[in-house]
Amino acid sequence: MKALVIREFGGPEVMRLEELPDLIPGPNDVVIAVHAVSVNFTLDVMVRSGRYARGTPLPHVLGVDPSGVVIAVGPDVDRVVVGDRVSVQSGIRCGTCDFCLEGRQSECNSGSSLGVNRWGGYAEQVMVPQEVVYTIPDSLEFADATVIARHFPTARHMLKTRAELLSGEWILVMGAAGGLGSSSIQVAKLMGATVIAAAGTDDRVQTGLDFGADYGVNYREQDLAAEVTRITGGRGVDVVAENIGDPDLWPGAFNSLAVRGRLVTAGAHGGGTVPLDVSRLYLRRIRIIGSPGCDNADIEWAMEQAHAGTIRPAKIDRIMPLHDADEAHGLMERRETSGKLILDPTLSRDQPTV
Repeated sequence: MKALVIREFGGPEVMRLEELPDLIPGPNDVVIAVHAVSVNFTLDVMVRSGRYARGTPLPHVLGVDPSGVVIAVGPDVDRVVVGDRVSVQSGIRCGTCDFCLEGRQSECNSGSSLGVNRWGGYAEQVMVPQEVVYTIPDSLEFADATVIARHFPTARHMLKTRAELLSGEWILVMGAAGGLGSSSIQVAKLMGATVIAAAGTDDRVQTGLDFGADYGVNYREQDLAAEVTRITGGRGVDVVAENIGDPDLWPGAFNSLAVRGRLVTAGAHGGGTVPLDVSRLYLRRIRIIGSPGCDNADIEWAMEQAHAGTIRPAKIDRIMPLHDADEAHGLMERRETSGKLILDPTLSRDQPTV
């Protein structure tokens, strides 16, 4: 099989296509022929460049969210069979710690992360334990399945488990046009909330509205907190879903919260170090909540919704051959995308991107 292998950290050019032996499953393993894997800033670009805080052993293969077709299984596998169309959840948990046994798999400290500290899906084949493999409907394209598996479980965990969003509450979703933002909008609407979509251009605001948001705000052109206050009749929102971590945008989002509001965050690609008005924090009884990852229940919910057709994946900018991963990373670093970038190892270099 072919795989893009990193043997040193650096620019996109450090990803080099290599010929490796085909994967042979262990007793509990599933081998998948990869048809789609997304390009992510934090979990791909930052890992490749050596800037990811948790560290990654070398050599390494990126790719946190592959989808494809099962081509081999170990003798103990009973969840899937050869020929099944599947997606993979990137968090591979130990299954034996107290957190895992209590259904709080996102808090497991003994597992691994596909594409981060375990070889991932920037390859023609990927191998994972059966517990993280989920079947996908025939009606769902592999690229869409990859986007759903990547973002919807995280969005549900953020809003339901961590922020405890309730039906009838108001929520502000930052970065509304992105993968996690557009997923959060749909999860919030399914939970009965009123949603304000916030983004940095009018087109991106419209994308948030198209995904079901009730109101939209352009935070580059408008005073975010003032607009949210106006829209909510002076009270502010109960929850802010914030996955940017931009020091210029954080105050507006934070100041949009109502008394006893909750700000839940699952990302920091905008920098991560932000100003905090501590007086407002305690006087308005605000909570700031971190929400990395998801639990198995969130993944199962997302796959159920995918089978039912009740959720839509984020917009896909383009699908590119695996050979063009360096170009895809360049586009991501220069912020020249208007949706998700997908790599498809089944495409040859001379095939056009779609």
